[in-house]
Amino acid sequence: MTRVLHVITGLEHGGAERQLALLLPHLHRPDAAHPPVTCEVVSLTRGGAVGAEIAATGVPVHELDMGGNRDLSALPRLVRLIRRGRYDVVHTHLYRACVYGRIAARLAGIGPGRPAPRIIATEHSLGDGHLEGRRTTRGVRALYLATERLGSLTVAVSPTVARRLHAWGVAPGRVAVVPNAVDAPAFAYDPARRAATRAALGIAPDEPVVGAVGRLVPTKRFDLLIEALARPALDAARLLVVGDGPQRDGLARLAAARGVEGRVILAGATADVAGALAAMDVFAAPSVQETFGLGVLEALAAGLPVLYTTCPALDDLPPGEAPGARRLPPAAGDDAPGDADRWSARLARLLASGARTRAAVPPAVARHAVAEQAARLARLYTGGPAGGQPGGADRPPSTREVIST
Repeated sequence: MTRVLHVITGLEHGGAERQLALLLPHLHRPDAAHPPVTCEVVSLTRGGAVGAEIAATGVPVHELDMGGNRDLSALPRLVRLIRRGRYDVVHTHLYRACVYGRIAARLAGIGPGRPAPRIIATEHSLGDGHLEGRRTTRGVRALYLATERLGSLTVAVSPTVARRLHAWGVAPGRVAVVPNAVDAPAFAYDPARRAATRAALGIAPDEPVVGAVGRLVPTKRFDLLIEALARPALDAARLLVVGDGPQRDGLARLAAARGVEGRVILAGATADVAGALAAMDVFAAPSVQETFGLGVLEALAAGLPVLYTTCPALDDLPPGEAPGARRLPPAAGDDAPGDADRWSARLARLLASGARTRAAVPPAVARHAVAEQAARLARLYTGGPAGGQPGGADRPPSTREVIST
């Protein structure tokens, strides 16, 4: 039995947090696909809603109640926790947890040797010049690279992220690709769920709804969707945005300034993403900074037509694997008004072309089945290869291949 401690910055609703909660039950479920694994989780901050969900499944969740990035008192507490647990693997998630978790693991005696003990990090949020929605600085990059060398391996959630890690200076042999997972049956369309969610949000049964899911940060470009909603082509539609973040108040002010505040619903974070997707008619993802594009995959699993700008989960795949997804590149130059016009027109066409009938789950979603991704991680924990990755012909290349720039 391999004992794994997952170290994560926090456990409120977010993409990395949801991924961890999704994978844990499958890691605990040994079968022929992977060796037996037992996991515990430690949140550097307080546990949050996702932490409560994880604890309810029987997985121990520890909380360090860290006060901020510079709260160095958390480091010795984390070292003591790792020593007491006698873990075979420390697996870190998100920037702060990767920095503190790798240092603490080495101080606790966990080493980068193979097959175990091991220090593994998953890179969820490395964009092009951004990390977790914020611009990267030289200091952030230097600290990231310094602590990366303390670990055994970094898991990239897409080949795109692996290429970015390589460009940053992480040796290709220290990167493995294990894509994010999608539990497709959990997002299967349910008319009753649609009706209940719409009623709870104050949306009429026949109102056309453009939806989006994600953290409310500038790189997601949710302001572009509000600008598009203000165009005449979408004057009968509503915009449902699921997620929370620092841009929430700014988006509310923009909706009021454009005169569409009554048609914009900022629903906040929720554990019921499937219900929110059921309430939508079209899914919009205008972000130009993505590491994977989990929301797009979940929308496709729900049978929604998707309009997106950047989604490595699809862009790294062969053509034709997601017929319900249409890519709309950003306008050339700094043409924000032109972008809003284009998004408004394209979304209006999707709403008018029978978008309310749900499509079958495409092959792109099946490639990211949660049981398979959990098995890949479990094999990495014992020093083995992760297996195949999405993004090739019928027989995908190895996830351990060198990804060159």
